[in-house]
Amino acid sequence: MAFSSNKHRSLFPTLVGMMATLLWSATIGLFRSIAEIFGPVGGPAMVFTLGSLCAACLVGWPGLRSLPRSYLWGGGLLFVSYEIALALSIGLAHNRLQVLELGMINYLWPGLTVMFAVITRQQRSSWSIWPAMALCFLGIVWVMKGDSPWSAELLWHNLQDNPLAYGLAFCAAFLWAIYSVFTRRYGQGHNPVPLFLLATALLLWCQYGFSSAPALPLNNLNGLLQVGVAGVLMGAAYPCWNHGIQHGNLTVLAIMSYFTPVLSVLLASLWLEITPGTSFIQGVIMVTVGSLLSWWSIRQQLPKR
Repeated sequence: MAFSSNKHRSLFPTLVGMMATLLWSATIGLFRSIAEIFGPVGGPAMVFTLGSLCAACLVGWPGLRSLPRSYLWGGGLLFVSYEIALALSIGLAHNRLQVLELGMINYLWPGLTVMFAVITRQQRSSWSIWPAMALCFLGIVWVMKGDSPWSAELLWHNLQDNPLAYGLAFCAAFLWAIYSVFTRRYGQGHNPVPLFLLATALLLWCQYGFSSAPALPLNNLNGLLQVGVAGVLMGAAYPCWNHGIQHGNLTVLAIMSYFTPVLSVLLASLWLEITPGTSFIQGVIMVTVGSLLSWWSIRQQLPKR
């Protein structure tokens, strides 16, 4: 999946896809504050319901008959599983600082996307992509260790503190990377994001209905405003990403997404009123430097002009 010979042809879709990463960076903090008001299931259900309507207004409602069946079921399953895993991991965080850690784990997906693209031969790469990936994973480990001296026991203790949330965050990273590569190969230019978002919302509403969660405080105007903002961001981001990965350059999009954690941490810290520790900042830097190495590894394989 190297650049097309007509680079201008893929430039605009790539830029559209990059818009999604900017929109996503504002959602981590919002998802947490919404979950604190409406619960870890009810809050995301409201957001995805509104997001599906916004996405439908942006790209239209997909025709089911025209969708490739492999993409409808395979892509839909990956999309819905990712969204539920990420939303629940953030909602189940024990505290707001843990939200930042879970958000950073989620941002393993750009590197995993590049790795899967190389493994499936959609992208050529030099050997340097592997140390770049190792640096990104090390950055996540550095984030999770906190400001204490590193040890395997400490890392295991942090994971044991909330294994479900951390497990869901790791699963989400892998699921979105697989979805991105799968969509590139089987999407055939279709953009069924409104349908996928609606399916996510319906599953969450079912989960909410069968749970013993309290009634949603729909008189909380501040919470409803946050749901509105998050829904619009969600409804715009995912159609942009689907368009970008199908018509632009998937590898460039994945690598540029590595810079999103910096903005995401900044916005989430401001919104949630928390201050990340030194190790957290160091981990973010490691992930960002890993992105540059990843970019360099594929740059060596792009055709010279």
